[in-house]
Parts: sequence; structure tokens; C-alpha cells
Amino acid sequence: MSETYSPSEIEERFGALPYVTPYSRIIALVDRGGRAVELHEFHARDRCTGGAAWEVYHYARTSPLVLSARREGARNVFVCKTGRAELDLVPGIAGAGLEEVRVEGREVLLTYAGLAGGGIAATLCRGMAGNVISTEVHERGGGAELGRATLRLPATRRLAIGVDDTDDAERGATWSLVNEIAFALEAEGEASYLLHTIAQLYPDNPYKTTNCCATAVTLGVPGESLAAVRRAVREELESSTFSDECGMAWSEEVLVPAPLSRFAERARRGMVTVEEARRVAGEGGAGLEPVTGERGCIGALAALGTAGDPDGAVTTPGAEG
Repeated sequence: MSETYSPSEIEERFGALPYVTPYSRIIALVDRGGRAVELHEFHARDRCTGGAAWEVYHYARTSPLVLSARREGARNVFVCKTGRAELDLVPGIAGAGLEEVRVEGREVLLTYAGLAGGGIAATLCRGMAGNVISTEVHERGGGAELGRATLRLPATRRLAIGVDDTDDAERGATWSLVNEIAFALEAEGEASYLLHTIAQLYPDNPYKTTNCCATAVTLGVPGESLAAVRRAVREELESSTFSDECGMAWSEEVLVPAPLSRFAERARRGMVTVEEARRVAGEGGAGLEPVTGERGCIGALAALGTAGDPDGAVTTPGAEG
């Protein structure tokens, strides 16, 4: 028989058990249509890199709902499609996974299942995480037993913002300015600052300052605050940029639209135009806005196409390792 607990109730009832180690936070980002969810899971105590690595390996193997999985320290990022899947859990081979991902109004429901320690992670450890509304424990798990639970989380909208051309030959750095803007938004409680990506663009671009890089950040934003957050970013860029060609772009999709990823690859390998950027933004459902000028819109849009791949985005296409 299932039992439903709040995070504080799990802590009160099970927190003294020596093998229950709470996750720090779980944030579920959704797109406009509720078709995909990007999960950011900050693993136990923000320290458990081994557990995070174990889950990236097993979840990607076990659950067809998981489209991609990667780890940054003790934080995992799972990009998932919505739906339900039957899991074939096998000890040591496919030990845990996601059975269901569902968007229900302003909430996201996630059903996890795991064997042994993976079952404890699926139920009690995740259930104590910040941002969790409630956990319905179907089977508690532990030892050699199966653990299953459905977590209920707020549905947070995904907002990726790309920026380029904020510096001149003497002053400024786009990557750090955008980092400070996103950090301040989180400190003020306006958004969750989740990812920072530096996109290496065509290094022989004659208009570059030096390294020819653009920057994207991924934010978790309440749906009603999307326009206000975009406006706050624009205003801060306008007051802080040293360039008269600064531009910004944004997307609310979890799955990067193909036109944006193709455009990013072209901008990384050669010259593209503002006219192309406008056309691609329309095709990919992205916003594009000059802040002090239009040329920066090219790199800003290109950064959106790489926003979910910070390790790949920094590479120089064609360069020998």
C-alpha cells in the first residue's frame, strides 16, 4: 500500500536511518508544450559524485524516457520525454531508472524505480530533496528489494538566453558578465541559475574581439515571470555592455530545435549573416533582440544551439587536439 510524505515527514520518520542521505535539490524544467522535461538532480549532500555517476550510467541504459544523461560533479542533467515505460531492472547491469515522466498542470510527476541502494535513492533520499512537494512511496526498497516512488515537483519553465558582443578591445568579458547577471537573478529569487555555456564561434571572424566566443545560460523560471526575467537581462546588458553591437536571443524549448543546432554549427565553422540569424530564429521559435546593435544577435542565437552541451561548445571545430 502506497504512503505519501512531505520532505519534512520523510526526514522525521526515516532521517535517523544511517543509510538515508538526502538529495540537495531536484528541479524539473518543462517546455511550452509539456512534451519534454529537463531534470537537474543535485545528488546526496551535493557531494556524492559516485552516486551521480552510477545513476547517469544506469538511467540512460534502463529507461527509454531518458533521451540524454550527463554529470557535472554531483549534479545530473537528464533530458526526458514525457510518457511511461516498463523497466527491465537487472542487478549490476540496469539497476534503476525512470518509469514515468508526466506534466500535470503546474506540476511534474516522476516515477522512479531501483534495486537495493538504487531503490533507496528512488524513494527516501530523493523525497527529502529541496523543491519536492510530496513523495508517494509505492515500495520502500533497501537491501535486495525493489524501491519505487512518485515524486511531485513544481513545473518550472526552461529559459535559455544567449548573449554576444558585450566587450571591446580594452574592457569586458561576455562569459563573466552573463554569469554575474544570472547569479544575481538567482540571488534575488527571480530564477534558478542552472547552466553556463561558452560557445566557440568561427575564430577567423574579422569582427571578433579576441577569442570569438558567445555565452548562453539556462535558467529555471516560473511561467508567469518569463517576460520579466528576459526584460531584466536585457536591461542589465544595456547598462553594462561596452559594445555597440550587443545582441541577445532566447528559447523556451527543452529539446533544441534542429534549425538552431544547425545554425550554431555553421557559426562555429564560418561566417553567417544577421539576415540568416533572423530567419533561423523564426524557424526555431526563438526570440532575437538587438540590445545595442544587431551583429551580436548572430553569436547570441548560435549560443542557444549549444546551450545544453558546455563541454562540446568550447571546442574549436577542425582544431587538432
